[in-house]
Order: sequence, then C-alpha cells, then structure tokens
Amino acid sequence: MGARVGAARKAALAALGDIRRRSGRARDVMRTSPRLSGLEGRDVALAERLVLGVTATSGQLDGFINSHAKRPSSLQPQVRDALRLSTFELCRLSTEPAVAVSQGVELVRSVVPRAAGLANAVLHRVAEEDAPRVRAAVEALSATSTNDPLGLALVSGWPTWLAEGVLFALGGEAARAMALSTLEPAPIWVSGNVALHDRAATREILASKGLKPIESPLPGCWRLASAAGLATSGLISSADVVTSDLAARLVARIASPAPGSSVLEVGQGRATKTLLLEEVACDAGRPARVVGIDSVASKRAIANERLAHGWGEWCRSLTFDARNLSSACLPAELNQTFDLVFVDAPCSGTGTMRRHPEIAWSLAPESVGSLPKGELPALQLAILGAAATRVAPGGALVYSTCSILPSEDEEVVRAFLESPEGSGFSVQDVREAPGVLALSASARAVVASNVDDCGFFRTHPVQGGPDGHFCARLVRNSEVSQ
Repeated sequence: MGARVGAARKAALAALGDIRRRSGRARDVMRTSPRLSGLEGRDVALAERLVLGVTATSGQLDGFINSHAKRPSSLQPQVRDALRLSTFELCRLSTEPAVAVSQGVELVRSVVPRAAGLANAVLHRVAEEDAPRVRAAVEALSATSTNDPLGLALVSGWPTWLAEGVLFALGGEAARAMALSTLEPAPIWVSGNVALHDRAATREILASKGLKPIESPLPGCWRLASAAGLATSGLISSADVVTSDLAARLVARIASPAPGSSVLEVGQGRATKTLLLEEVACDAGRPARVVGIDSVASKRAIANERLAHGWGEWCRSLTFDARNLSSACLPAELNQTFDLVFVDAPCSGTGTMRRHPEIAWSLAPESVGSLPKGELPALQLAILGAAATRVAPGGALVYSTCSILPSEDEEVVRAFLESPEGSGFSVQDVREAPGVLALSASARAVVASNVDDCGFFRTHPVQGGPDGHFCARLVRNSEVSQ
C-alpha cells in the first residue's frame, strides 16, 4: 500500500488536467477549480505554486522526463501531468526528495496504476541527476551575473532561445534578476475606482478586508502585504478597486490624459488601463473622454461592464480592428482626431511571465523576430501607423507593451518614425510628460530610474518589483495638418 497523496497535490493534478483538456490559462482554471476552492491555507498555496510552476517550466520538465523514460512518446497525458508535477517539486521546492518521489509515484498510480513502476524509475533519476543540477545553477546565479544563456534557461525554466533573447535585451545583471524572479509570485498593487471612492475610503476598505495595504510611491496606489483574500473579497467584481502592476500605472502617468481631453485607447482589453487613465485625468482636475477599441468582442463586453460603475458618461467601447483606423470609412466615434492616442499594443507579454506562466513555452521564436519578418512587430507597426492618423496636431501618441524584447519595443518605434506615417512625430522624453511632472519627487525618481538614453521607459521583472513594461511618448508637430 503506497503513501497517501496530499490534498494539494491531488488538486494541482486535477487542475493541470483541466488546463490540458481545455487549452486553458492556468489562473483562469484555478479560479474556477472546485478542488482548489475546497482547500485551506497552506494547501492552497502549495497547489497554486505547483500548477503555476509546472505551466511555466513545462518544456524543461518534459526534457528531464523524456531523458529518463524508455518510450517518452507513449506516456499517457495524465501520467505526464503527474510526472511534471513531481519533477517540478523535486527541482524547485524544498520538499524532501524521498517524499516528493513517493508522492509522485502515488499520483501516477492514482491515474494509471500500471505506470507506477515507470514513475518510480523516472523520478529517482530526476532526484539524482536533474534536481541537483537545477539547484546548483540557481545557487550560482544568485551569487553572480551571467552571460550564459544555458545557465539562465536552467534557472528560469525558459526555452534556450528565450533565455538568449532576454540576455541580449537586458544584459547579464538584469537578465539574472529576471530569471531569479520568474517563478516567484508577482506583487499585487491596487487602487480605488475614483468614480466610486476617494483614496481615504479605498484604504479603509482594503484594511477592513484584511489585505494590509502598504503605501507605494504613486498616490492612491497600495501594495497588498496580504493579498490572499483579494479574489474572494468581492472588491474586483464590484469594480471598487483596480488591480494592476506598478509599471503599468507609471505608463498611464506617462500617457498623461488631460482633464476633459479626448482620448483614443487602442487595445482596451478589459478596461484596466482605461480606469488608470481616468485616475490620472481626475488627479489633474476631471475625467477625460475616452473611446476604447479592441478587436475581441468578449473583451469589449467586459470593458463595458466594468465602466458601467461610474464611467458611463465619459467612456465608450467599440469592437474595431486598429489596423483600419486610417480608413476613410470609420464609425462616428472614431472619425475624428484625438488629443491623446494611447496604443497598448498586442505583444508577447514576456515582461509578465510571472503572472502568465503559459507564455514561455507557447511563444514561437518567429513571432517576435525583428522587422520585417517578426509577426508581432509587423502587427505592432501596422497598428501604430494607423493609430497615428488619429492624433490631432500637437497631440500625443503613446506606444506601450508588456514585452522586454527590443524587437517589439524600440525597433517598432524607430521603424515608425522612419515611415511616412511617423514623419510628423518626434520623441518626447517620458520624464517630461505632464502626468510624471505632477508626481512627487520620489515617484518621479522611480520613473527616471527606468528611462533609457532615448527617453523611453523600460522596466524588467525583479523579485518584489514590478513587471516588464516599455513605453514611448511621441508628439505630433502642431503645424501638421490632417
């Protein structure tokens, strides 16, 4: 009779099976998993760590498993799920190896009893060979910077090509920091919906829910010291609070919508940035008038639902392909120029892999290659060029991604500026944006510490810090006619 499998591991295995069968996102599946909702305290944390970790390092885990299995292609999907889970635990968590192997064998036995012997053999090899190698690499990288993409990949769990790209984009020290943070939880920052609550009321609400808000450099933004209860607090579904990364909030400050100004938001998604933009405008006096577009109708529905809580008079959402913004036939809401066009471009999301663990092993190298071949950069350039036609003379065009790859960031901006559509624009240092100049000295220092020689804003993930974001602020020459 084998050891009894812990509830957290059972729940994690069930969630991994659901993710595989539905081709779903890990966090979405976990949010609705009945197995996870029935867990308590430490078991919830362990199950989430296992599910997110396995998802983030799935390709690396398969490499370890395949090297020890006699016929890896014949492994049944549910057996591979269980082996991935236990391999991750052996390589990444502090569980006693004998316990992790025993639990892994029993997990496999629970789904395919006859595969227990295979699991025992594979997991012992992982414990003896792969786990020490990963731990040694983590220890070495914790001590010093690196220019070795193979070591970086071993520590982070990324594919080698992505580790090479991160190293090229950031350099050894920043790549080291990003790799060491990629499997750690990302901090949670929140602010209030300023249409519903002032800042004092928001802070009181957060404290009353036991979320332990801690002041951040930005006004009205708190980091949660105890975020476990946020999902069940009801504050997100009621639109009382806005959750968003600190760097994303700085991007909204760089965009700087003026009070009462006209704003076109390209890539509105679920309206998180819309709410952040309105917060910036309200800080300066009163709301802006925002028209948001997104090509995905389901996102528009969510945006409308969120904006119904206090913003119906000021914000509109449309389903529209941004590449068509230069068309002669536009909906009435778009057939105009705007004081600010904010492009939150579709991107690889490589700066947010802590929050979206699917990215590393679902991203294809060719999708983020340099122009003109890279699929995402080509799309981003097309959107930026079309969006530029909607900028009023003297207005601002702000380009933003949550990627750390230059092919999606600086290279797209430079290609735009060299194009006919970009000929009337010039780069404005993000430190000179009105929304940044209005911040406290400490908050301006945070922005300034993440500005490059071109005046672009760029962050990368670090333990306890914000995600990776890029932002460029471009201004249209006032004498350019439409």
